[in-house]
Amino acid sequence: MRNVSPEFWKRKKVFITGHTGFKGSWLSFWLHEMGASVTGYALSPPTNPSLFELLKLKSKIKSVHGDVRDLNSMKKHIKGAEIVFHLAAQPLVLESYKNPVDTYATNVMGTINLLEAFREHQTLKAIVNVTTDKCFENRENPEVAYKENEPMGGFDPYSNSKACSELVTDSYRKSFYQSGEKIGIATARAGNVIGGGDFAADRLIPDCIRGVMKGEKIIVRNPDSTRPWQHVLEPLSGYLILAESLCESPRKYSEGWNFGPSPKDAKSVLDIMESFCKFWGEDAKCEIKKDHKAPHEANYLKLDSSKAQKKLLWKPRWNSETAIKKTVEWYKAYMEKGNLDKMTSRQIESYYG
Repeated sequence: MRNVSPEFWKRKKVFITGHTGFKGSWLSFWLHEMGASVTGYALSPPTNPSLFELLKLKSKIKSVHGDVRDLNSMKKHIKGAEIVFHLAAQPLVLESYKNPVDTYATNVMGTINLLEAFREHQTLKAIVNVTTDKCFENRENPEVAYKENEPMGGFDPYSNSKACSELVTDSYRKSFYQSGEKIGIATARAGNVIGGGDFAADRLIPDCIRGVMKGEKIIVRNPDSTRPWQHVLEPLSGYLILAESLCESPRKYSEGWNFGPSPKDAKSVLDIMESFCKFWGEDAKCEIKKDHKAPHEANYLKLDSSKAQKKLLWKPRWNSETAIKKTVEWYKAYMEKGNLDKMTSRQIESYYG
């Protein structure tokens, strides 16, 4: 099993799009802790409160307000970057039904702009484009775990736009980056990520937190939907190990990679809710109210991460129960106005403990 190497990241110049979002904030914080020089490029934090602001990341990294749809703006801020993590996206399925044009513009043209901006870049060593487990053509089969070579697809505009982002990356890699000959370019897909600091709308754990904070029952609308649940540190460790590997051997690792949980952690929404209520305590209660008029979302989705485990020596460390327990621990510290820097740092340390 391989660990993320703090020594590798010390003084590395890293460019992150979407650093003000949930995953981007965790990644920026972790890289800062390891001594990397981080430049983030993103719109303002998408939620209030936001993890970016709670962790005071503006004082820790160079934060640039910018839109990935603006190629010329992006080009002005990439000087000296060695490693790139592309996380900027419109990340919500339900929002993609409301605003499909913006979703495609951000998720597809944003990817094109990033790859175009770095095409003639002199110091670049690696790009990791973070997409989603939903980029596959989902056959809704509970027995199937999708491997990296499965066909791209996606029913809703969000999922489909991320499949397009995968195809765009593959085209640019072959057309302009010599198929990873000198610069490593890979895509990365993760499961349904949970963890402290996510305040987005229409996501399970943030909805739970809002419910318990208001003293209300948590409404479960799709109790039978099965997803590969994992703590945010799981895929982030995979992205970091992948970037290290791309720098070591760009041609060998310039592919798509899955970073999902163990198969047994593909849990139903109801399973996750029951675990959340157990760890939170008596204040948390859930109620099933199926919404038969809701837009289509996948019922079954699993990832096969055996390639990453074999070739990158990456392996999931926390099962779904531990992931929920750590998530509850973080939010309780938030509600009690605890030191969230220390809490976040301690959880990163315990992940490898």
